[in-house]
Amino acid sequence: MTNIIITGSRGRMGQMLLTCASRHPNLNVVGEVDLGDDIRTCIASCDVVIDFSFHDATLSIARLCAENGKALVIGTTGHKDQEKQAIVELTLKVPTVWASNYSTGVNTLFWLTRKAAGILGPSFDLEVVEMHHRMKKDAPSGTATTLAEILADVRNEQLQEVIRHGREGIVGERTDTEIGMHSLRGGDVVGDHTVIFAAHGERVELTHKASSRETFANGALRAAQWVKGKPAGLYTMQDVLGLA
Repeated sequence: MTNIIITGSRGRMGQMLLTCASRHPNLNVVGEVDLGDDIRTCIASCDVVIDFSFHDATLSIARLCAENGKALVIGTTGHKDQEKQAIVELTLKVPTVWASNYSTGVNTLFWLTRKAAGILGPSFDLEVVEMHHRMKKDAPSGTATTLAEILADVRNEQLQEVIRHGREGIVGERTDTEIGMHSLRGGDVVGDHTVIFAAHGERVELTHKASSRETFANGALRAAQWVKGKPAGLYTMQDVLGLA
């Protein structure tokens, strides 16, 4: 049995996590935490904290997990570089799964994107397009950023030096190294991601479309069960799925 606390429990993902957790006989929710609640009142009784709150709360939650020796699953996105570094340092004390997306399908897309980028080579132009519901606060999505990071890594480029967010006006010809990033927002779209490899005479597109948050919730719950008892360190969903 894995005892879990869910932070951001009254949000869309928090509610879905609670619904899905109720179907898992090996999971027990011992705490539902949201804005105004004190996680300290229940953290002693858990094995793993699943954080789907907001990026500016993640660091304090990670610190509390480190102090209490509790494993952590991070599902929030939009962290600043300084926040990311501080959280990574805390993973030296407790096992932490940190993924931009917990969907099995999306993590397969990550794997395929790396393979395709290596096979197709530098003659193909790279573009990433993502679309989410109108209420999403950050852009680009964490998943789209991960896809761009994979592309940059395969080409031995620093992402911040080659990323190009949209285009407007007389921008000149596309450079060979740039990775285009385009964020669309509207309606109730759960999450669509497409990686485009475009060359003269042909184009390859890899796409994942999510129609329900349930896929993300079940992936995060799977990660929580997996990370319990693991050595301290930083893990990804690729590790959970055996794709690393």
